[in-house]
Amino acid sequence: MHDLLISQSYLLCAPCFQNAPRLPIDKKLKDILKVTPGACLQYVVIEGGVKPAGKPLISWYNIENVGVLRRFMVKEHRLLWNGFLRTWTDNERLLHENVEAVPFLLVGLDNTEIRVLSPLQAAGLDMEVTYEKFHQVSHNLGDLMGQYFTGEKPKGQLEIEEMLKVGTNLTGVGELNLDTDGTLSLRPPSNGSQYFLTPADFDTLQGENEDIAFWWKVLAITSALAGAAIIFWAGLRYYRHLKDLREQERERREFNRLQINIPDQDNLQDVAMCVICLSQPRNCVLLDCGHVCCCHTCYQALPQQYCPICRQRIVRVLPLYQV
Repeated sequence: MHDLLISQSYLLCAPCFQNAPRLPIDKKLKDILKVTPGACLQYVVIEGGVKPAGKPLISWYNIENVGVLRRFMVKEHRLLWNGFLRTWTDNERLLHENVEAVPFLLVGLDNTEIRVLSPLQAAGLDMEVTYEKFHQVSHNLGDLMGQYFTGEKPKGQLEIEEMLKVGTNLTGVGELNLDTDGTLSLRPPSNGSQYFLTPADFDTLQGENEDIAFWWKVLAITSALAGAAIIFWAGLRYYRHLKDLREQERERREFNRLQINIPDQDNLQDVAMCVICLSQPRNCVLLDCGHVCCCHTCYQALPQQYCPICRQRIVRVLPLYQV
């Protein structure tokens, strides 16, 4: 599947594909554009063979390979130490890339020609590999020892030459214009739609984009549901927090009211004292365990809501009325 398929813009391409006219490259194209406002069709599908407009490009490694686009890349393959997984993992990075292009045309069955503009801006432009060679790196003992300190083991370099060869059938999706000199040209759409040049046929391209559009919709819906769930969860936590604050405030007022009715310090001999501060009477019941062991002030100062006696979690607290 092409690199273009990972782009979110493909979500918007499916409707464009459904409405784009599929036109053969023949002499009737000029007649159609002459009666079209602006001599322009904003989004059309055409298919034709690649032909250089001038001198073509020749492969560096095989003179029989002739094309209109050439890409040469040098990639480094290496192993990197993954400290989390405690293992070596494969890694690839691009060291060098050179792209060359010459003007070219798409030619129909009756030799009608369409000039292709800005081909490097097009998505889906997969080219044929015309040369590939891997240069393996040799290591001495010092290199092997140093690799364990750096966490990097070079494996070698891969040289790749790719070409869009003359005669390749291309599907082009873009804006078709009839220029003032009477030439036909295909270019990136001025309305911002995706521009395509691909060796795949139109049905394959359309199917791939519909699949990607479907999965982007699924991702969008899933993200929306996840966002709604997070907002609901945060709102629920906030509501419970406010509820706890109101409950604590109610308890505080209740215990302040009871504080007025506490006997004088001289009359506390028969009252059980708080096991924490040993200075205030026990005036609250801890639930669900039911222990009466502390005053409300010490309960509020507990670092964790656990009973000091049995270490059971405190669900709620009730005032203890002294008679």
